[in-house]
Amino acid sequence: MGDRDRPESEQEIIEATLTRLVLANRILAREEIIDDFGHVSVRHPLDPERYFLSRSRSPEVVSRDDIMEFTLEGEKLGDDPRSPYKERHIHGAIYRDRPDVQAVTHHHARSVLPFTMVERSLRPIFHMASVVGKEVPVWDSQDEFGDTNMLVDSMEMGHSLSRVLGQGRAALLRGHGAVCAGPCLKSAIMISIGLRDNAELIQSTLPLGEVTYLTDGEIEKAGEMLLGPNPLTRAWDYWVARAGFGGI
Repeated sequence: MGDRDRPESEQEIIEATLTRLVLANRILAREEIIDDFGHVSVRHPLDPERYFLSRSRSPEVVSRDDIMEFTLEGEKLGDDPRSPYKERHIHGAIYRDRPDVQAVTHHHARSVLPFTMVERSLRPIFHMASVVGKEVPVWDSQDEFGDTNMLVDSMEMGHSLSRVLGQGRAALLRGHGAVCAGPCLKSAIMISIGLRDNAELIQSTLPLGEVTYLTDGEIEKAGEMLLGPNPLTRAWDYWVARAGFGGI
């Protein structure tokens, strides 16, 4: 058996996952999905009751040493004294409620924000945004929690948001941002970028006339195709190169 055929050890699987998570942070920053705030996580590849997320740091500078491990209740594993993200409960609650989800992003993409505050659907209007899904619901923290600091900083709030997300791939947070959930890290990135691009296109189309949304069938068929292994690998290679890590 050659080196290429040698099965990966558990540690190699974990390290590969963490490398992709660091790249995902850099990609989302480069694509202007995540700015100085926002975050991306991935479920532990060998233990579905845990997930990986950076310490509280700007995604553009996240490195391997910044990655922390958490239980689904948001409890930090190990004795790392550094501060985690206050909104880590977004990730844990979604992983707890959705066994199919393997990666989650939370971002404040500026083109998406207006749709958190008006009655205008972010349903896909072009095929590359079909990965977002048929509907993008809006979660309003006021409904259950009244006036807050606008952060999803408890498991109770995380599960409330997760209920609005339901079985979908994206949800908006009124006056705050969005969450995107995917069956793998690459898909979560594609969903996040598709959400941003779709918001920009709707806004640029409206001055010309009313938008025409994709049909349910178009969204389902195009989304299934784009979230397949070949399109995801092609897109991932492009994002990695744009983030300055070509060849990794």
